[in-house]
Amino acid sequence: MIFIEDERIKLNGVVLPGLIKSIEVTETAKVDEQEVEGSATKPKQATGYEDAKVIIELIIDDTESQTKYERYAVLREIFRKPGQNVPQPIPIVSEDTAAHGIEKVIFKKLTHKGENKKSQLTASLELWEYIPQTITATSSSGGSGGSSASSKAKAATAAASNLNPDYQQYLGTKRGKSPASDMVTGAATAALNKVMSQMPY
Repeated sequence: MIFIEDERIKLNGVVLPGLIKSIEVTETAKVDEQEVEGSATKPKQATGYEDAKVIIELIIDDTESQTKYERYAVLREIFRKPGQNVPQPIPIVSEDTAAHGIEKVIFKKLTHKGENKKSQLTASLELWEYIPQTITATSSSGGSGGSSASSKAKAATAAASNLNPDYQQYLGTKRGKSPASDMVTGAATAALNKVMSQMPY
């Protein structure tokens, strides 16, 4: 099999070193399966899409100016720059990824494999599609606890104004005590009367 050095794939603005052995792009739907008691079939519910995954395999040889390890270091630099603690989304330029609408990726995994009988490395890159999430923030009026209490009071007043007028009138009347409260009060009165009856006058 003959491989041609391909300069059409760029990752973070850098042409990938070596020969492109393969590139695979996978898009997957999210599907939940439901367990139904007594049924052999599992109903399926589609819930969305997974982020696409890109797997690129490279064959890296020595050149006249660089060793295979020096060329591999280019990939390591893209994967994790010195001092970088968190992977960052990076742009990708490739016909295969463009066919899937992928413009940015997270460099998820980098591996290489060397073989004794060959003066080359096989490098594998795993990239995950990056889709930025838009978060809508809501602002509150004031940051003090007093304004929070005031807003709760306003909410309670608004909720009360939505009540049926007859129910509002009922809430405003003396509704007596609950049966449990009457039982406690009656027991306490009986105990007090018993103590009073045993006291000398």
